[in-house]
Amino acid sequence: MKLLKDEYGVARLDVLDEVPKWVVKGEFYSITKTEDELSILCSEIDIPSDVKCERNWRILKVEGPLDFSLVGILSSISAVLAKVKISIFVISTFDTDYILVKDKDLAKSIESLRNGGYNIIE
Repeated sequence: MKLLKDEYGVARLDVLDEVPKWVVKGEFYSITKTEDELSILCSEIDIPSDVKCERNWRILKVEGPLDFSLVGILSSISAVLAKVKISIFVISTFDTDYILVKDKDLAKSIESLRNGGYNIIE
């Protein structure tokens, strides 16, 4: 796994809002639209202060690409972190998975994952 360098935020916009230009400034972002909301994960520094947002997330990238037929990768990672009571937020892409943990839990997450046999590149 590889630790991405920035801190990230998860913003909630109205379902009728357009995707703002500030979203695409960083090197990593994710946009999800449902019938209820427009949810955006991007570099925290780019999110305006007046936007509803959960801040202070860090990202651990599962080095891929991972085949769709692989089973249990997220389950194994989440079990290690659940055992030490760390909450996660996950984003999956075509090639891999990204595990988000709060910055306050980062050191404990990395230590627990390493103890669980995972190699973490910081």
